[in-house]
Amino acid sequence: MQENFRIKRHEVEKSDESYFQGVKDCIPTLLGYLSIGFAAGVVGKTSGLSIAEITLLSLLVYAGSAQFIFAGMIAANGSATAIIFTIFFVNLRHLLLSAALSPYFRHLTPFKNILIGSLLTDETFGVAMNQTANKKSISEKWMHGLNITAYLNWIIANIAGAFFGQWIKDPHKLGLDFALPAMFIGLLVLLMVSRAKIAVDVVVAISAVVIVVGVTWLSSASVGVILATIMASSIGMVVEKWK
Repeated sequence: MQENFRIKRHEVEKSDESYFQGVKDCIPTLLGYLSIGFAAGVVGKTSGLSIAEITLLSLLVYAGSAQFIFAGMIAANGSATAIIFTIFFVNLRHLLLSAALSPYFRHLTPFKNILIGSLLTDETFGVAMNQTANKKSISEKWMHGLNITAYLNWIIANIAGAFFGQWIKDPHKLGLDFALPAMFIGLLVLLMVSRAKIAVDVVVAISAVVIVVGVTWLSSASVGVILATIMASSIGMVVEKWK
């Protein structure tokens, strides 16, 4: 009987690490992807991009913040150099996201890590971090299920937004430009609730806001976000270790 229990438990653990379990765990974020992707498609269309260009952006860039920036700078006739460097600095946070998850994929080859990292987003990172509780590694199949589901959903949402965007002349009136920060706020709240470390998280959040505001006065907002991410997370680590 005890042996049967161990076998059933092993089967449950295996099912929790399967590709389709990754797809299932991605479902709660799909509504956010649909709204943000749709908004990105609409903003891109109203900025003068074609449906083909928006589709190509979603396929190759696959970053909500980058695509919003791209559309805005295109509308403002920004230079290619300025667009490239701005998007590069804004998306430097992905180095931190990948670094935080990398210990859980040490058992994989560099090529397999590249496949996982290339589709990693803020949202899939948040889901994956919840998966890391009491685990030393994350299933490769589970991560692919999570990443690919999010990726395909993002592409579909972008194309839909690009198609319907031709009838939406001013997306700012509908608040579509606020869709991205709204989703980030929602993810942050859900992560804080699941961690049950409100005091530490509040300290980190306040520190991040103060650092962003302070650095933005002296430099650009992009630099402020990067420094706030590094410094606030370091402060949170120190506070948690001290407690």
